Amino acid sequence: MSETCADKEDILVRIERAFPILNEKIQDECTEEEFASLVEDVRNLKLTQFVEDIVIHYIEQHIRWYVAPAFWKKFERTDDDQWGFKLFKSAVDDLYASLTEFLSVLKKLEYLRQNEDGTNVSNTRNSMEVQFKLVVRATLLSQLPLHHECIVEHFYKIAFNVFCNSDNSSQADTSASESQCTGCNQKMENCQCQMIIYMFHETNRKLIELELLERLVGNVLTSLIHVRIENHVSQTCDKTFDLSELIPLENWLETVVMSWLIRIYSGGFAKTVTLTDQVRNAINKFKQKLSHFLYETYTKIRIDHLFNIIIEYPESQPAIDDLRVCLERTDQRKVLVKKLQEAIKTRLLHPGVNTPDIVTAYIAAIKALKHLDPTGVLLEAVTEPIKTYLKSREDTVRSVVNSLLDDSPSELADELVKGECLQLDDGSAEDEAEDWEKWMPDPVDADPAKSTQRKVSDIISTLVNVYGSQDLFVNEYRTLLADRLLSQLNYHTEREIRHLELLKRRFGENQLHYCEVMLKDVYDSKRIDGNIHSDTSYNLQRELFPTSALILSAQFWPPFKEDWKLKLPSIVQNQLNKYVKAFEALKGNRTLCWKPHLGNVSLEIELKDRKLDISVTPVHATIILHFQDKSEWILQDLAEAMHAPATVLRRKMAFWVSQGLLKETSNDVYVLQEESTSKNRLSTDTVVEEEETESVMASASDQREEELQVFWSYIVGMLTNLDSMPIERIHQMLKMFASQGPGAVECGLPELRQFLDRKVREHQLLFTGGFYRLPKS
Repeated sequence: MSETCADKEDILVRIERAFPILNEKIQDECTEEEFASLVEDVRNLKLTQFVEDIVIHYIEQHIRWYVAPAFWKKFERTDDDQWGFKLFKSAVDDLYASLTEFLSVLKKLEYLRQNEDGTNVSNTRNSMEVQFKLVVRATLLSQLPLHHECIVEHFYKIAFNVFCNSDNSSQADTSASESQCTGCNQKMENCQCQMIIYMFHETNRKLIELELLERLVGNVLTSLIHVRIENHVSQTCDKTFDLSELIPLENWLETVVMSWLIRIYSGGFAKTVTLTDQVRNAINKFKQKLSHFLYETYTKIRIDHLFNIIIEYPESQPAIDDLRVCLERTDQRKVLVKKLQEAIKTRLLHPGVNTPDIVTAYIAAIKALKHLDPTGVLLEAVTEPIKTYLKSREDTVRSVVNSLLDDSPSELADELVKGECLQLDDGSAEDEAEDWEKWMPDPVDADPAKSTQRKVSDIISTLVNVYGSQDLFVNEYRTLLADRLLSQLNYHTEREIRHLELLKRRFGENQLHYCEVMLKDVYDSKRIDGNIHSDTSYNLQRELFPTSALILSAQFWPPFKEDWKLKLPSIVQNQLNKYVKAFEALKGNRTLCWKPHLGNVSLEIELKDRKLDISVTPVHATIILHFQDKSEWILQDLAEAMHAPATVLRRKMAFWVSQGLLKETSNDVYVLQEESTSKNRLSTDTVVEEEETESVMASASDQREEELQVFWSYIVGMLTNLDSMPIERIHQMLKMFASQGPGAVECGLPELRQFLDRKVREHQLLFTGGFYRLPKS
């Protein structure tokens, strides 16, 4: 028993000589014969696993105490890329040299295993290498410093920059010696790009051999490539929308980024044939992730610029096409809606932007977003704030109608010429059965409540649907048509007839019947005026000045704005009376009721030093004619003589003051200027055009207010009989009794609520517990 113990002690001494690592030494002190004898004794005593375990333990301990600290000690924090590159290369070189010293120990362990179980040498070798590299990785990474990625980033940043600019560095011999290399940032005569590439590949080869590449630099590579992609996409696509950039970006990713990665994982080779299947699959997966990140980055940049892209549409259609592809591959539709709405609210929907500009931007958004998303879901979500804001502006409808009738090239005028029928969002699904084979479900972000109502409408229909009814647009067109007919001062209607025919194709003939009558009035007025002037009895009454009239059918024209009746000078009124008599003689039982504040007057004004030919309104003409009889007037006296409000008259007098014919000598006292001053002297026979006049027709809001008053008598009657009613029942009864018959006025529930609430504020109604009632007298 004592001899056995002595043998074991002797074997332990021999093991320490064969594996000096057990004594914290690396140098081998055992001959081949001694090691062969030791292996035989260890096998006989079945101590192979014991020897392997203790040797691996001491290897791990040596790496933990000496190798790992020496490796991580070189990872000092620095902002110098060049110094960081050298530190990382030096650390890897020293680590590789230190771990190479263990090769003899590993070979002995392999030999020990082989001699015991007779397994294949290569399998044993692989098994020991796997175990050794696992120990190395675990030991090194257990001491990982917090700032190690800084040094790694310096190394790969310089290498990537040299790789991306390798074409420039290769032309160093043709460049001036004082120029700087874009790869290594050194002078061309001292270019170090080739040396950097060599050191780069050598370092990667060593990390691959130690199986440390992915664990040590994987995150840094990913972060570095992400930054590089972001910078490249930003530089390539910044504020350029007229070219497609996706294919060039994909080519750049393949030829630059992926080529660099392949060289890293292959130790310098440019093709994947040198890689294992496992590494090749890992690179393909990494490529998919980088492609997705490329699309995400490109999408974010395009979304940030989407407002400008929309404004520049259709020139920016290539950018829209790219964004459409990216949205299919990335989930950023919600981000697009949110950011675009913020941009629209910040840059468009505020008092500093004119309504026509908002309408123009809205039209561009309709066209661009339809191209981006044919389903209309994005358009519906993004433009909701625009529709709400346009409703709050009083001049929106007028701006749209003006654009429709614009003779210069415009989006709406071109849409009107197309002649498509109006598509209203009435909830009908009459076309659901058509093209059912091409049916596609709505995107996941679509509002399910509007799925059956969503239609891809044209631009004009979309604008009309902002208000939900075409009545406002038709009424605004009537008002605009009346203004244009009353301001053109002739009987030419060809242009207006063309517009009316186009609108009839869009809105229908019944809606525009009143407008047809208005144009017919102009044609009839021309014929009647010609008949009156050809009447011998009218011509025998000496005409003091030529008179022509535009005869209107009052019930078909929009209401007029003025509520006061101008008193014309007697010489003018007498001439108009003669015209009425001639009309009565021609028409028998019909007569004329003049609108004295409307029309146009051509005046020849002779003063002491000048003569003026001027066209003005009847109000302006009446003012200056009164100064023919009296050279000085007090404003209040003139207002009484003309039957005009003093506030209106003061504004009209300002025109003659600006022309130098009148002068305000004191407060509201005006004197005729027979001789002009040098400041406002006008040459003889000067033709002066009056400043642009305001619309003589009542605004659409005023007309709507007058229409709503029709309901008031019905509401008073209901509440008188039924004491109190909720708004829903009031609305139903109004639809039943007050909104029937031709020309009936309709009123929606929200508009009725606003109308009733205003009556409550005016103390004409009481509202308690959800019921409206009349106040007790």
